[in-house]
Amino acid sequence: MLLAVAAGWFLVLGMRFVVPAVLPTIREEFIISNTQAGLAVTVLWLTYAAVQFPAGVLIDRIGERTLLVAAALLSGVGLLGYFFAPVFSLFLIATGAFGLGTGLYGPTRGTALSRTFDAREGTAFGVVMAAGSLGAAALPAVAAFVTTRYGWRLALASAAPLFMLVAGALWLSVSDRPTSESERSLRRDLRTVLVGFRDRRLVLSVSGKTLMLFAFQAVTAFLTTYLVTVRGLSQGTAGALLSVLFVGGALSQTATGRLADRYGTPSVLTAVALVSTVPLVLIPSVHGVVPLAVVSGLIGVRMSVGPLANAYIVDTLPDAAEGTGWGLLRTGFFGISSLGSTAVGLLADQNLFAVAFYGLAGLTLLAAATFVVLPRRDRL
Repeated sequence: MLLAVAAGWFLVLGMRFVVPAVLPTIREEFIISNTQAGLAVTVLWLTYAAVQFPAGVLIDRIGERTLLVAAALLSGVGLLGYFFAPVFSLFLIATGAFGLGTGLYGPTRGTALSRTFDAREGTAFGVVMAAGSLGAAALPAVAAFVTTRYGWRLALASAAPLFMLVAGALWLSVSDRPTSESERSLRRDLRTVLVGFRDRRLVLSVSGKTLMLFAFQAVTAFLTTYLVTVRGLSQGTAGALLSVLFVGGALSQTATGRLADRYGTPSVLTAVALVSTVPLVLIPSVHGVVPLAVVSGLIGVRMSVGPLANAYIVDTLPDAAEGTGWGLLRTGFFGISSLGSTAVGLLADQNLFAVAFYGLAGLTLLAAATFVVLPRRDRL
């Protein structure tokens, strides 16, 4: 079951970062501004966010198995839409469709892992999130290779059959939670969740995660574009540096999951946020492919916040409406963070790329300030 869920996240996260990886080629073909390019990435994340709350509600009613399978199938179908995107407006529609499909996967994956691996969920979340990081490292590089020879549409749509295979694996391996649809009330669940949202631990953990995610979404959306248009690197080299970012994320997630189980989630979250501030400050001043690769790898360290904060938040939510609460929170922090790429695009069109990176560093420091006062999970 862990392998099937991890394989799905490998594809979901990896393919979601293929669009930013080939964004310079897409911009050139459609002749669009940085702001429009940022809007495309915002559409991807915003549609992803929009499904989080409905998915959470459905988790408590029909269970994880059906939703995970549906998510994989819809994601595969959504990717096929890129074959029919000769203009930018249709590209946005295809992007939105793929975002909606992948949006079902995130909250369902989280509650399935929390329910199945209660004693070692930090490690389980770390494994799955590391698989996603590896997908984000490998798939953009593969897509860049395919794009060079066959075009970006085929690079995106060719992953559809893999989603179908994952859907079959999920159907065979995931068990459903007991549900009682006729007795459940969405209004009652929302009341339970809203009471839980008054918990200081939730406020702090969600706030810190939202700040980290906003900066992460923004920097990954435009790193390749910045390296190509400002630094003059080829798209192949820029795509490779983006892959290095996700390799750094995968390595750090594997380590920090174990560290959190041993030393406590808040301490590790604070350390990750502080370390993640440094590469954002260095991006505008570092030169050379090797130094940029080091900086890119350090940017990936911030991905460790994902599995750690997710496990903490899910643990803190009321058990009676865990799926509903988790979905509602994910809609909130993914919706807010989706604006990061558009914000950077606006600044980039004013030749303020450096200002954008410094601003994202400031938000990361603010996240560290919220994590440092977060109670330990063993005191929940």
